[in-house]
Amino acid sequence: MNSKTQLQWQSHSVRQHGVDDMVLLSKISEDAIIANLKKRYMDDCIFTYIGPVLISVNPFKQMPYFGEKEVAIYQGAAQYENPPHIYELADNMYRNMMINHENQCVIISGESGAGKTVAAKYIMSYISKVSGGGHKVQHIKDIILQSNPLLEAFGNAKTLRNNNSSRFGKYFEIQFSSGGLPDGGKISNFLLEKSRVVAQNPGERSFHIFYQQLIEGANEDQKSRFGITTLNYYYYLNQSGSYKVDDIDDKSNFQETMHAMNVTGITKEEQAQVLGIIAGVLHLGNISFKEAGNYASVENEQFLAFPAFLLGIDQNRLREKLTSRKMDSKWAGKSESIHVTLNVEQACYTRDALSKALYSRIFDFLVESINKAMVKDNQEINIGVLDIYGFEIFQKNGFEQFCINYVNEKLQLIFIELTLKAEQDEYMQEGIKWTPIEYFNNKTVCDLIENKVNPPGIMSILDDVCATMHAVGERADYTLQLKLCVRVGNHEHFDSWKQGFIIHHYAGKVAYNAEGFCERNRDVLFADIIELMQSSDIAFIRTLFPENLNTEKKCRPTTACSKIKKQTNDLMNTLMKSTPHYIRCIKPNETKRPRDWEEGRVKHQVEYLGLKENICICRTGYSYRRVFKKFLQRCPEVKQHDRGAEETAKE
Repeated sequence: MNSKTQLQWQSHSVRQHGVDDMVLLSKISEDAIIANLKKRYMDDCIFTYIGPVLISVNPFKQMPYFGEKEVAIYQGAAQYENPPHIYELADNMYRNMMINHENQCVIISGESGAGKTVAAKYIMSYISKVSGGGHKVQHIKDIILQSNPLLEAFGNAKTLRNNNSSRFGKYFEIQFSSGGLPDGGKISNFLLEKSRVVAQNPGERSFHIFYQQLIEGANEDQKSRFGITTLNYYYYLNQSGSYKVDDIDDKSNFQETMHAMNVTGITKEEQAQVLGIIAGVLHLGNISFKEAGNYASVENEQFLAFPAFLLGIDQNRLREKLTSRKMDSKWAGKSESIHVTLNVEQACYTRDALSKALYSRIFDFLVESINKAMVKDNQEINIGVLDIYGFEIFQKNGFEQFCINYVNEKLQLIFIELTLKAEQDEYMQEGIKWTPIEYFNNKTVCDLIENKVNPPGIMSILDDVCATMHAVGERADYTLQLKLCVRVGNHEHFDSWKQGFIIHHYAGKVAYNAEGFCERNRDVLFADIIELMQSSDIAFIRTLFPENLNTEKKCRPTTACSKIKKQTNDLMNTLMKSTPHYIRCIKPNETKRPRDWEEGRVKHQVEYLGLKENICICRTGYSYRRVFKKFLQRCPEVKQHDRGAEETAKE
């Protein structure tokens, strides 16, 4: 054992248990895989290899081997020189980028609470530490690292399965100069779960920032200015009955959030406006309505004053826009605008739509601010880190879970295409004797969800229903169920049920409740509300609503499904153009406690992640291969007159 390895073991202070690389297991079975993972997990060895793929088991505690010593150990080391570690994968990405001058990416997958966000942070932290540079480079590094607490505050929340669950997807590109210095970056964000702003499941919380700002985070001046009071005062927060989380320090995190805003170049004035809008959203939620004849009226006028003040709008106009809507009507060839009064359900929908729009546009502003602080004129090479919400199966699954699980299906498809399928296809093309290894190809599930025609997928059918109906309420959702039964009812991965439909995903069957599907897919913010916000006295708020309503009235509104499908396919194209690396995260229990191992839960994840098939292909196939042109580049002793070697090698 060399000195580096000795130092590494001293740092870990553990005995080696199990097999570092499961390709070397004496017996390949799911039971053997689970037993090896458990043995290592119980001895605080949370990382294990399957060839180039890293398996990470969430320890639910802070591990001791992520310090400067470990950075020194893994920097420049070969994969098997030291025990498995996420730093090895990060170092391998960085070196591959520098040697081959090619973009790299890491795809981190696993269900909610499996540790994906923490894994992403360790990768960015390691690359920041080993990439060197001067003052400008250090500034970019600071922004890269500080973007994490900022986006977590506004994009993460406590759920039943995870106290710090990412409720949005993020692809972070760290851009490098040809010399390997990080000199820029770009964040692409996907599908913020903005419905969480207005409602949460029992035992869950809304986004962290609400509690950071309310639980001792804001100072006395801010509390007075923003009308901050007790948590249970706010309707948007008091429905779930969950306020504090044992392992989250909201007060300390609020200070970190504000520091991150400073680092990313968000001005003090903009910070105050952001916090004012966050408070304004909470005050909007306290506006309730009562039935007055056949239309809605505001139940308590005093609740209009504070949100109107914080948003810089007229109190009377706020009341008017929440309880009525301007509609264009054509009659006898003439167009005219009429005001239609809303009922209580419609008024609540309008209030919530405004609250969600304000929050999501603040989130987009933060992402845009981070990107502006990191922008560079020309992009050379980059490392991409994908941290995206994990597969979700809840007691009640709605439109958000449908979109989240669709993205995870696409990520699983990439893993299959680039590992299980591509590996075997290569041997077939080369004419190498090979016994095919069977695996579940989930392309059929992706097609069921996203196909445009022949036959249309679920998303296309949903968009069709939303285009032909008002798409609000039970009638539209019932029509959706009927059309799904007719058009995809015979698909082997689809079942209908009384309240919605079931999809047989790669990770298991998920029953989706159709209630609210059409409403959430339309995701329409009515022109009246946009006009109201464009009338704000606050310039910052006006910039959040830049729509040209005269132009946009002529266009068919973009649905949430079409947005997420385009974003997802754009992401897939980006990933396919990079050299991929994989981290497969496993959640060992539902208790979120260290050393708690639930055999059934782990078995399910091992099955649907395809770990056994992955091991079999790595074990049976060639352990190392290289594109011939790259091989020549690495072998200077190969002379130019040996051009015929390439043709010989191909034969």
